[in-house]
Amino acid sequence: MTAKAPHNAFDPGRRLLVIAAILGACGFAIAARAAWMQLVSPQFYQQQGDARFVRELPIVASRGAILDRNGETLAASSPVASVWANPRVALQHAGRFPELATALGVAAEDLERRIAERADREFVYLRRHLNPDQAGAALALGIPGIHAQREFRRFYPHGEVMAHVLGFTNIDDRGQEGLELAFNHWLTGTPGAKRVIRDREGRIIASADLLRPAEPGRDLVLSIDRRVQYLAYRELKAALRLHRATSGSVVVLDIPTGEVIAMVNQPSFNPNARAIGPSAARRNRAVTDLLEPGSVIKSFTVAAAMENGADPTRAFDTSPGLFPLHRHTIRDVRDFGLVDMTTLLKKSSNIASTRLALEMPDEHFHDVLRRFGFGQSTGSGFPGEAVGVLSDPRGWGDVEKATISFGYGLSATPLQIAQAYAVLANGGRMLPPTFVRGGNAAAGAGRQVIDPQIARSVVGMLESVVAPGGTATTAAVAGYRVAGKTGTTRIAMPGGYQQRHISVFAGIVPVQQPRFAMVVAIHEPSAGQVFAGIVAAPVFQNVMDGALRLMDVPPDNVRQWFAGAPSAAPPTAGEIGSDGLVPVGVVLGPGAEALP
Repeated sequence: MTAKAPHNAFDPGRRLLVIAAILGACGFAIAARAAWMQLVSPQFYQQQGDARFVRELPIVASRGAILDRNGETLAASSPVASVWANPRVALQHAGRFPELATALGVAAEDLERRIAERADREFVYLRRHLNPDQAGAALALGIPGIHAQREFRRFYPHGEVMAHVLGFTNIDDRGQEGLELAFNHWLTGTPGAKRVIRDREGRIIASADLLRPAEPGRDLVLSIDRRVQYLAYRELKAALRLHRATSGSVVVLDIPTGEVIAMVNQPSFNPNARAIGPSAARRNRAVTDLLEPGSVIKSFTVAAAMENGADPTRAFDTSPGLFPLHRHTIRDVRDFGLVDMTTLLKKSSNIASTRLALEMPDEHFHDVLRRFGFGQSTGSGFPGEAVGVLSDPRGWGDVEKATISFGYGLSATPLQIAQAYAVLANGGRMLPPTFVRGGNAAAGAGRQVIDPQIARSVVGMLESVVAPGGTATTAAVAGYRVAGKTGTTRIAMPGGYQQRHISVFAGIVPVQQPRFAMVVAIHEPSAGQVFAGIVAAPVFQNVMDGALRLMDVPPDNVRQWFAGAPSAAPPTAGEIGSDGLVPVGVVLGPGAEALP
């Protein structure tokens, strides 16, 4: 009997069944997984696929325009193109970099190095803010990994005429100085977003969806009048050239509203240039730089004395032009004899101003100066505004009080001085300076800082300064009554006051219904003349002569208007007054000090 062969567990039939079962299970798993991915949870894998080909791109928003009070454009953003590269892709075609560099107008070595240094990134700017034609020429080369995007660049049609007021933006269109910085949030738009489809080389092949539209920034309407601004710029620049001065500032305020009509400085800069220039040229000196106001402060010494009860007609004997005060001597440039308040301002007597101040309590004098805005911010909101210096009266002695009465020992900006004179012209009511048209339109804007009658009386006295025999006859404007005050101060340097001067004139026009307050400050004239009546006052006359007509301000001296007044002659040496050409103090003996 033949024995039965043993059972083989791995016979071909069984193997086939096992393999078929395994393949069937795998097929079922694959089918089940595919069904799960397609039917139950497709979102994750769709997102993963989109992440490789779909991108969300920002849509840049244009910055709001800046306009003058009449709607003329002062700053605007124009569309430009910026060329960028994906280094990972572009480096694979490095042989074409020379022709790309030619199209972009850059050196080939610099371009290649810029891309190579960022080889591990997916984005690098090659050149920004090109005109669309130049960017299009670079893209037309068809080099993989080279792309362009739309941006905006700021343009300033009036260049350096408006530079210090407007400031400028950086390459990303963000405000850096001036009103561009102060109102950056207002001017900046809100970027939009869109979804696009890109190929494996990063090129956009289709726009998939608009997620949110870009919202442009809001326009800003300034109080500046570009015509008056240009007049002020032209006249200030001419004065600096004529008198070989180092720098200067002009501020023009609209008295009823507190609005800044013009503000210019020299030296200036071109905000359209990428190389903006030295910081000294970019500074808005009318707001950031301090000066000792000199004799222009005497108007407020008179106002404080009147509020303290002094009689405007009372005369002080200033003979013989010297006034000993402790170990110092106050002096006028000549013997003015009997001087009342009007003559004090007309002839700019330091002695009469000192005697008025010494009769007032320190706290009262200090309080009046503070109320007129000295030693504190004007509230204009301009970036970097200086507050000035007005020391605490508890530290005053008679000498300190005397020097403050004629403008030394305290400091202010040209804008602060203009604001203080606008207060006098506005019946004693102070409005904060504003660069925005209608910025003080809110009910209750401003505050009363001195009695209206006192303010009107001081303005009336200041009219004599511009009349024949005053220190500022060159500030007269035909057909208009002008009030103002000159100030010529020495510049404080290490070691004391030097033979370098600042010439300042502050004026109001027209007197009957005051419209403009203007301050001119010219630093270090070196052509021979330093008196404000000769250096600064003519700038006031030239600017206001045009501005009053441009702004349709009716004349308040009609008889002179029809008669046609001749040009005012410069004041004579006897008319200049004590504006600081010679030292204010003299040595009185061993150990005595000279005042500045």
